[in-house]
Amino acid sequence: MNKKVSTPKSSAHGIKWNLKDLYGSITDSAIENDLKKALQSAEKFEKKYKGKMGAKPPMTAVQVVAMVKELEEILILRDKPHIYAHLLFAQDTQNPDYGKLLQKMQTRSTEIQKHLIFFDLEWCAVDDKIASKIIADKASAFYRHYLAALRRYRPHLLSEPEEKIIDDLRNTGARAFVRLFDEMLGAAKFHVKIKGKIKEMSEQEALSLLYDPNRDNRKSAAEGLTSGFDVVMKPLTFIFNNLVQDHSTMDRLRKHKNPIDGRNLANEIDAETVEALLKTCDQNTGLVSRYYTLKAKLLGLKKLYDYDRYAPISADLPSCTWQECRELVTESYNQFSSKLGQIVDEFFTKNWIDAELRPGKRGGAFSAGTTPDVHPYILVNFNDRLRDVGTVAHELGHGVHQYLSRPQGYINGDTPLTLAETASVFGEMITFHNMLARQRKPQVKLALICSKIEDAFATVFRQACMTRFEQKLHDARKQGELTPEAIGDLWYKANQAMFGDSVMLTEGYKKWWCYISHFTHTPFYCYAYAFGELLVLSLYAQYRKEGKAFVPKYLELLSAGGSDKPENLAMKVGIDITKPSFWKGGMHLISEMIDDAEKLAGEIGPAKTAKKKK
Repeated sequence: MNKKVSTPKSSAHGIKWNLKDLYGSITDSAIENDLKKALQSAEKFEKKYKGKMGAKPPMTAVQVVAMVKELEEILILRDKPHIYAHLLFAQDTQNPDYGKLLQKMQTRSTEIQKHLIFFDLEWCAVDDKIASKIIADKASAFYRHYLAALRRYRPHLLSEPEEKIIDDLRNTGARAFVRLFDEMLGAAKFHVKIKGKIKEMSEQEALSLLYDPNRDNRKSAAEGLTSGFDVVMKPLTFIFNNLVQDHSTMDRLRKHKNPIDGRNLANEIDAETVEALLKTCDQNTGLVSRYYTLKAKLLGLKKLYDYDRYAPISADLPSCTWQECRELVTESYNQFSSKLGQIVDEFFTKNWIDAELRPGKRGGAFSAGTTPDVHPYILVNFNDRLRDVGTVAHELGHGVHQYLSRPQGYINGDTPLTLAETASVFGEMITFHNMLARQRKPQVKLALICSKIEDAFATVFRQACMTRFEQKLHDARKQGELTPEAIGDLWYKANQAMFGDSVMLTEGYKKWWCYISHFTHTPFYCYAYAFGELLVLSLYAQYRKEGKAFVPKYLELLSAGGSDKPENLAMKVGIDITKPSFWKGGMHLISEMIDDAEKLAGEIGPAKTAKKKK
């Protein structure tokens, strides 16, 4: 076998984040100082306040708010070293020092948390009338939502000793399995035949080839990924089985009826609303079939296979360097709002982004909000493709959201997942329309529109599909440990339901459930993407209608962070997320994009849009 080890490179080579705003290095004494101070403060906090909320006379709102402020300061000191370790590990999952530091931070966080657990338990145990009075008091204004939202966990909390044991055991349980998952995929090698030569590459490099205009390369990449997943399939199946069983155990202990209930609770959304969203997606999969039927014609293929889904419509689609990406994304945000443009520019100029391709680097992309005294950091894997621009714009949306919400503090800054994707998807949308406006060639415009439709599908229908898969997976696990084949069958059926007859899924695709990190890191995260995409489609339609008058309302929404209920935050921009018609409106806009693609394809003509492929 002719094997060549590839060195991943792109124009983003050398673009690495500078984590020194957190700590100077893994040996920085400030890490230990912060942890010691956090532990000492947590011990004093426990000694000072434990048992006070249940005492008579009851605590006043002023006293409770003072507690929350002290708690917030401790959480920042506790989490800052942990966040630093997480970012180091993400930049190189194969560095044993980073893995060791991450494990150490998890253990130290648990040690500190033991002295803080009583707060949530005692606050949730306060009589409803007394708690309502405290929450309504003007002294509680800044932390009102936090105090009210905590009490939704009241039926699901255990005793203090039980909560401490659970938190301790998770370091060698679920958290350990998640780390193992990341390390295994970070170390995995995939062998792909390109131009007759076998190249060894990372998961991200192989996945990026699914967007290659050459069908042989796409097929070879898919086969290489399947073979690579097969090598680690047995241990990954074991990890999945244990994490799903752990989830089930926690549900039983916390009295959650359904596996998705805990995520809904965290997202501050009811099960009926989530199910209405998923049903809307189920009922509109005809849009997926309609589009991929068009795509097959545009590519000149009788049948689309799973490895053809992301094939570019035009082989002439231009590449994009990191510098070009930077200019385009910054310009797009600046055209919408000069304030957002300035923030985005900071991410680039101050090295808050890690974009280069490296062996051992975590796949995918994310934005880490860190703590309010610092700033967010972004990780992407930039491979000089035009679609990578959308990923950068997406993560910068998260970044500006996290940046703007810092005045809300650490406790109020984070939004529930239902709104967490709002700024990211909106950032993608404004960047896409700027990119489209720059193009003069109809073929390139069509390719961009098709790419955007596929992004919408990936964010709406695919995320709903993955949520349906998770529901089936958790339900099936109740009957006992699942084989790779059993999980693969569930994955295959969920995806086939989305594509219908428009895409032929290969047998190897049954293994592709195993690399999706959301299933391990944050079960049932995925529906939040669908929620966010449909919300943004409505927001963007409103922006086009209102123009610049929309911008201040949008900035107010982002600056609010998670300081209120999702439905109240959405109302800041005039959106009622409680109405099922809200999602139908988003589906209508997706349908309009397909209309545009069909119309433009008709104007260009089949001779120019389609080139016969094998």
